[in-house]
Amino acid sequence: MRVLIVNTSENAGGAAVAAHRLMETLNKNGVKAKMLVREKVSDGLTIVPLPQSFRLRWNFLWERLCIFLHLHLSRKSLFEIDIANTGTDITALREFQEADIIHLHWINQGMLSLKNIRKILDSGKPVVWTMHDIWPATSICHLTLGCTNFTQRCQHCKYLPNGGGKRDLSARVWKRKEEMLNGHRIHFVACSRWLADEARKSALLSNQPVTNIPNPIDTSVFSPSDKNAARQRLSLPADKRLLLFVSQRVTNRNKGMTFLVDACRKLVADNPKFKENTGIVILGGHSEELESAFELPTFALGYVSDTQKIVDVYNAVDLFILPSLSENLPNTIMEAMACGKPCIGFEVGGIPEEIDHLKNGYVAKFMDADDLAKGIHWVLDEADYQSLSQSALQKVARNYSQQNVAARYIELYSEISHTPFKP
Repeated sequence: MRVLIVNTSENAGGAAVAAHRLMETLNKNGVKAKMLVREKVSDGLTIVPLPQSFRLRWNFLWERLCIFLHLHLSRKSLFEIDIANTGTDITALREFQEADIIHLHWINQGMLSLKNIRKILDSGKPVVWTMHDIWPATSICHLTLGCTNFTQRCQHCKYLPNGGGKRDLSARVWKRKEEMLNGHRIHFVACSRWLADEARKSALLSNQPVTNIPNPIDTSVFSPSDKNAARQRLSLPADKRLLLFVSQRVTNRNKGMTFLVDACRKLVADNPKFKENTGIVILGGHSEELESAFELPTFALGYVSDTQKIVDVYNAVDLFILPSLSENLPNTIMEAMACGKPCIGFEVGGIPEEIDHLKNGYVAKFMDADDLAKGIHWVLDEADYQSLSQSALQKVARNYSQQNVAARYIELYSEISHTPFKP
């Protein structure tokens, strides 16, 4: 069985990481999988770039320009919506023609247009689309932020000035998506049960199958190791309890950094010793901009792409905190748990599916800095830490192991291609 995984980026962002891990997982389990990306940045033999041309860059710029004009020259939501009005036809590529299954992931920002996807469907090849956010089930947005228009028909979008005006962009893109799907079947996969439930509410996907399969993680890479040795390699202090916050761009408001700042401020106010014995590690782009925001010793590590160094960061800390305001099934929580670290996050999206409250971490009330502080205090000062750590490891092994996830995808591939799997 040959599977072509299609994703805009090779390694930047959570979707790219998940897609790459799935490709590796499938290859380890007898499936011949390749990954098609806009630009190849590694020397991996199973990574295939689009034919390089000026058009690739232009596709991205043209879509942003169209969105920029519809936003009345405002940058506020420039990267919060996508219209897929331009992209690359991949059906003539040898890798596409050889594939038995086409597996789409995050294909925005000029990778594939809606017309390109329609052409893929017209080819007759079975198509799986793993949803890393709600965009495939809405018109233009990746985060609905409480909007329910997509359950009937997207229009008058809150991201657009005056709801889009007379030439409502969201209504027009919705119609194009309806036309793309008309007469065709895509097998949508959501990484979390929460996202699967949201997708099933979409009028756009009312006749499409939606299932739930989580992302895989390689527990031979993300695994517990000596904390003190990891701290030495990262030049982190050995005498403090360390909290960890991770994001590709830590200044992203959706990641909820302000709630973590407020929670730590409360902990210091309630217990001044907290400032003496606890520090916070920030991993991600622009982390240096937040060093002065905390009343705790802060260690900004910047953006890191080296996997082993990322594993060291998880092993060097005591607790991982992700106070996001919207999430699907965060890879970062999975990675931290695979290294035996208790986790804390808000009760939103797929986070409560990963964190079992008071078993391997703490699920705080949504957007509640006081409860976030309570969770930090509980994990560090009240709970049986070793029990939390062991429970985290067991959760990952039971639900997110490569073998488990690969088996579920292989079963889906075999079902939709009507071809028994032969490794």
